[in-house]
Amino acid sequence: MSDTIIEVSNLYKIFGKKPKERALPLVEQGQSKAEVLKRTGCTVGINDASFSIKRREFFVIMGLSGSGKSTVIRCLNRLIEPTSGSVKIDGEEVTQLDAARLREVRRKKLGMVFQRFGLLPHRTVIDNVAFGLEVQEVPKEERYEQAMQAIRTVGLEGYQDKMTQELSGGMQQRVGLARALANDPEILLMDEAFSALDPLIRVQLQDELLELQARMHKTIVFITHDLDEALKLGSRIAIMKDGAVVQVGTPEEILTQPADDYVKAFVENVDRSKVLSAGTIMKKTEVIYDTAGPHQAARKMRQLNLSTLIVVNRQREYLGYIKIDDVIELRKKVPEELDEESRYTVRPIINKDLYTAHEDTPIADLVPYASTSALPIVVLDENDTKLMGIVTRPAILAGIAGD
Repeated sequence: MSDTIIEVSNLYKIFGKKPKERALPLVEQGQSKAEVLKRTGCTVGINDASFSIKRREFFVIMGLSGSGKSTVIRCLNRLIEPTSGSVKIDGEEVTQLDAARLREVRRKKLGMVFQRFGLLPHRTVIDNVAFGLEVQEVPKEERYEQAMQAIRTVGLEGYQDKMTQELSGGMQQRVGLARALANDPEILLMDEAFSALDPLIRVQLQDELLELQARMHKTIVFITHDLDEALKLGSRIAIMKDGAVVQVGTPEEILTQPADDYVKAFVENVDRSKVLSAGTIMKKTEVIYDTAGPHQAARKMRQLNLSTLIVVNRQREYLGYIKIDDVIELRKKVPEELDEESRYTVRPIINKDLYTAHEDTPIADLVPYASTSALPIVVLDENDTKLMGIVTRPAILAGIAGD
């Protein structure tokens, strides 16, 4: 099974009369969206978009109004017919499917969540959630069982017999999400799913969606015009302008390596501390082994002009740090004053009070400690054992400033 689940290649969508004959050749020649509209009356919705999405990836497509992002997601399930190009799902060319096979792909592989909920007001929550299964003629008992499972997943148990109009906007969107999950699709398509909600509810649903993804491991294609939302949710982001994909990358790549002035302008006011991580700004550091003696430690600290040194064992597992004042005091002691295991080593003076983080720890989480201590922050591997690097106060300030 390929790691790539969706592959879009040279995708075009042009709205208007005879777009393939009149407008597509102009677009392929490099004519602008405005020029094509002026000469043909056709509107360029998607302009030569290409990208791939990995299985179980949270992929965000973002851009301003009119950028083509919602048109792209509707081409993935052929709610909109592409003018030209290729859309493959699990290696199958979607643009060439007949009506019967397209229905099957939509039912089995794809679930869609819309901005305006798309709920049926005359039906209860459970009947809304089970609606897609009802269309597929799934027996009532079975479809209600699957619907209840989806309702529990989105935290609406107890509301299944309520009418949707009795629910808040956030709860109605949960119903829409449950309906998309009811037939257990591999891919979730979410078109501006949270943009109609109040800010606090929106943040709550973003967090819940991330928790849901951590449990269910779906492939999610999420459309938004909000960069902060894109950076929070996406493992990768595609930024669109005038129907074209101008950059695809991780949140950190988008922030630190903008492809052009358009992307750079997009990200210049972002709170970088919430997106950039310790792994981005950490650096390697000199270390000393715990078997080293105080004279050796003092010599190394003098050579490096350091007042502290990170201590590791021979497996490069982090043990703590030593301070020059403690090294000097230890040098004054005679071996007989120390226990046999610590004799002639720096082990008796290892401090363990340094703040530790992981490579994916946001800079924002490091700021409170860095503001009260001049000592570096130690970055450890995911098992909290091996030393990966350190983060210093100047590095945090530079990361926030965008240097």
